[in-house]
This record gives sequence, C-alpha cells and structure tokens, in this order.
Amino acid sequence: IPLQVLTVPTAPYPDQRPGTSGLRKRVFVFQSRRNYLHNFIQSIFSSIDLRDRQGSTVVVGGDGRFFNQTAIEVIVQMAAANGVGRLIIGHNGIMSTPAISCVIRKYKAIGGIILTASHNPGGPDGDFGIKFNTADGGPAKEGVTNKIFQISRTMEEFAICPRLRVDLTTLGRQTFDLENKFKPFTVEIVDSVESYANLLRNIFDFALLKELLSGKNHIKLRLDGMHGVVGPYVRRIMCEELGCPANSAINCVPMEDFGGQHPDPNLTYAADLVDSMRDGQCDFGAAFDGDGDRSMILGKHGFFVTPSDSVAVIADNIFCIPYFQHTGVRGFARSMPTSAALDRVAKATKIELYETPTGWKFFGNLMDAGRLSLCGEESFGTGGDHIREKDGLWAVLAWLSILATRRQSVEDILKDHWLKYGRNYFTRYDYENVDIDAACEMMEDLELMIADKAFVKQRFAVEDKIYQVEKADTFEYTDPVDSTISRNQGLRIIFSDGSRIIYRLSGTGSDGATVRIYIDSYEREHIFEDTQATLAPLATIALKISQLHHRTGRSGPSKRRYISCQKLPFSNVFLFCFF
Repeated sequence: IPLQVLTVPTAPYPDQRPGTSGLRKRVFVFQSRRNYLHNFIQSIFSSIDLRDRQGSTVVVGGDGRFFNQTAIEVIVQMAAANGVGRLIIGHNGIMSTPAISCVIRKYKAIGGIILTASHNPGGPDGDFGIKFNTADGGPAKEGVTNKIFQISRTMEEFAICPRLRVDLTTLGRQTFDLENKFKPFTVEIVDSVESYANLLRNIFDFALLKELLSGKNHIKLRLDGMHGVVGPYVRRIMCEELGCPANSAINCVPMEDFGGQHPDPNLTYAADLVDSMRDGQCDFGAAFDGDGDRSMILGKHGFFVTPSDSVAVIADNIFCIPYFQHTGVRGFARSMPTSAALDRVAKATKIELYETPTGWKFFGNLMDAGRLSLCGEESFGTGGDHIREKDGLWAVLAWLSILATRRQSVEDILKDHWLKYGRNYFTRYDYENVDIDAACEMMEDLELMIADKAFVKQRFAVEDKIYQVEKADTFEYTDPVDSTISRNQGLRIIFSDGSRIIYRLSGTGSDGATVRIYIDSYEREHIFEDTQATLAPLATIALKISQLHHRTGRSGPSKRRYISCQKLPFSNVFLFCFF
C-alpha cells in the first residue's frame, strides 16, 4: 500500500536564522517547541526549487550526538514528501562533515543536511545543530541561508510522510512507494568511511605513510577521537589500513554525549591526549572535534602547534603531498584573524594569498573558481580543495606526510620554519557573555578612533618596546570571484613590524555578546621566547585602546586560546595557555 503524504499546518518561529555553521540551539529547544525541527527542515527543502529537488539526491549524516537519529527520521519523512528521489545516509546515521562534503560531490547530490553542533557539548542538556551544504559540498552561502530564514518566518505548513520508517543499521537500498505524484523514494545506507577513505588514498602516499607508522623505524602516534564522529575513521584508516596499533586510538567510540566531555580539540578539553603525550613515549598526537572537521597537532612531550603555524608549515612543505604534485598550487588563503604566518610562505613562493572573513564558504568560492588549493582558520580548521569543508584527518595526514618525507620531529620542523620565516606568536582572548550594549558601544568607539587619520603613525611604548601603527581599518572583503562585498568583519590595527591587534564581536544573542581580541606578534630574531611574555606588550596596548575591562566590568578574559607554547613543563603549559 503506498504511503500517505500529509500536509500539516504549523506556525513560524522568529529565531531560525542559520549562520555559516547552520542553526544551533539547545536540544530542549528542538524537543520542546512544537514542530520546531519540522519547520526548519521544510524551510531547507522549500528553499530549493521543486524542479531541482524532484527526483534529486540529498546526503544526510551527523556526528552521532543526542537527537541525531530522531532528526534523521523526520528528515527522511519530509524528504520523501518534498519530492526528493534519493537519500544517501551514513551507517547508523553517522558521517563526518568532511565525508559528507566528499559524498555530496561524488554522487552529484543537490546538497546535504549535516546534523552537528561541531565542538559544542552534546547529550540531552547539550546542543544540537542542522547545517545545509549545497551541491559543491560546502556550507550554504549567505544568499541561501537568508532565503531559508525568510521562508522560516512565514511558515504555515509542512509536508511529511509520517508512516515511513528507515532501518539505519543495515547497509543497502530501501525503496518506498508514496501516495503522490513523485517516483518511488529510495534510501541508501552507505558505509560512512569508504568513499572518504578512497578520496584520501588518491591524495596521500599511503605506502609511505604505512612505512612511517608501522615500518621498521616507525613513529608512535596517539589519536584522540574525543568520542566524536571521527573515531571510526581513525580506526579504519589509521589503524587497520596504515598499521597504527589499536591502542594508538583513544576515545574513538562515538557517544551521544561525547563521554560527558567537550569535543573541542584544544589543550584544555583534549586533556586525555595531553596527559598521554606527557611522558614523551609518543612522537605525534592529534585530537579531533565532534564532527571531524578540526584537529589539534602535538609533537613529542606535547609540543603544541598553533593552527596558524600548522597551515603555514603545510604550505611550505606542500609538495610532500602527492596530490599537489599533480594539481599544482593555485593559491593560499587564511581567515583575517588567523596569524600572518601563511603570508610569509606565500610571499616567498610567489603564490597568491587571499585574506577572507571568517567562514569556510569564502574559501569554497575561491576553490570553485580554481584559485585556491590550501587554506586555514585560527580555530583549528585546515583543508585543501579536495572537498569544500575543513578536514581534521586530512590535516593530520598532511603533517604525517611531511614527517615521512623530512624524517624530522614535529618540533624540529616547526623550529626550522621559524628560523626560515620568523615566528608569529599568536593567541585569542574571548570575553564571553558581555553586556551587548557595552560591547557594541565599545566597538563603535574603537571604529571611530581607528578611522581618525591621526591614529595611523601613532606610537605605543610598552616596557622597552615601541609599536607604531602602520594601518588601521574595518576589515571589508570583496570576493574576487563574484564581487560580493562583506563589510564589518572586524577591526584591524597593523603595526610597522607586522604585528596585529584585531577586535571582533560575535554571539550577540539573548545571553550576551562575545568580544574576541586576536593578538599576532611577529618576531624575526627572538623566535624561542616565552609566548605569554612576548604577547604581553600587545595585550596591554589592546586593553588600553579599547578600555575593555573598564567598559565591561571584567578583570580578564573568559579564556585564552591557541597560544603557541614552547616545550614547557606541563604544569606551566596550562598556566601560560589558559586563563
């Protein structure tokens, strides 16, 4: 008997504006508000013209967090009722964000729905998110997300096939007859790892990596999945295929609540990895976030590689990766707040460098136009043009390819890089849940101050060092591909020695705003100094200019992130890296 399709009346919600990372809310919001999930899913499908979605393919998967399978059941029922011809879903509903981008591109899908809140906590009291990626495999651009939001604000009904049930545990094809004008609806449950693993086999030299990881003089790894989606990818690719011992992989069983932990790969939340690297028995360590698109790199004894340095080192050694030997290198890019370490590699190699606003969609536009090969953001995201998302495991394999070619340690490679290019000491200070009015007033006053022509050439003396302002502006980006303009992307102060202070305001929700200060201090000679001491003068200037503590009533940041530390005793690493 054909399954019935129903049209269900509903009422709109005013708060379903998706950002680059989709719609993220507390789980209880999706659970407690009537049709909240249904409304947003319908908005996604309605944003696609019926002629384009009828009979089309859509990919679905998530990071396995709580509410993942409930959401997939609704998506399946609504996709069928909205004319989608085929859904490709990861086994058990799980698929990493990089893998979804890969599968979208492989099967020429019109897009994909990714169920993740990235590095945010999971579980019944945690967060849930829904992100729509378009046919290129990348996050939906602003025009698409604006359309989704506008539809959500006028939502009056949604289409659903409520009796349709799918078995997510069994690989293979399931076909359903529907009581409407559309063709039979098909769901394919696919191996979440294989398509992505095959892509990596065509990028890296797996024979060389296997010799590095399991040969006679192999190095020892410790890889922390943080109970997120990347666990099965680590076990299959790194352990089964490349020969890492099974005990190299820790926390690699996906859990709905990420084991009660925060799946954010940094020195604080990846404490299990930090502890296991402490004794120096492992040569290389990495931790991954909830949906697998970010990773943190550590060397022996926990030598920490900042994301800014990581992308610069990969760029400088890019031909250690066979993929780029075949394709060549079209360009490098970084988000504006990311340190300028990559710029120095681009200048030396005469490769085009793009400085974009925060958000992977800007990189994707450049990649689609054939202008970009490698890019990165300071928030632990690095990737190439093989997909249209950042890719945590790809970054790890890129580093391992460099180690296999150069036969040096992580620490020695990074120190050689600093000797060659100089060092960008870098950190980010987050002031969370700041009063919105106070934060906005501060940013407005800062903007007026740096817009004054007299501000340029102003000198600031801190201790025995003098910094002179060379340039100050509100960052604005004109996309070289489609000429779209993105304004008000942060306030920049650039000094004559190449150092920078950047202010950005984000998270202006009901719980307050987040003020972020990025400090990037360039040193050509003093490259082995204490990071916190090196950054202290610029931090003093940043606080003096903004009067942030006075305006917000704060005595310090909520947290300091991504500080590039020397190899220090681990009791001191936490002292220097986190407030």
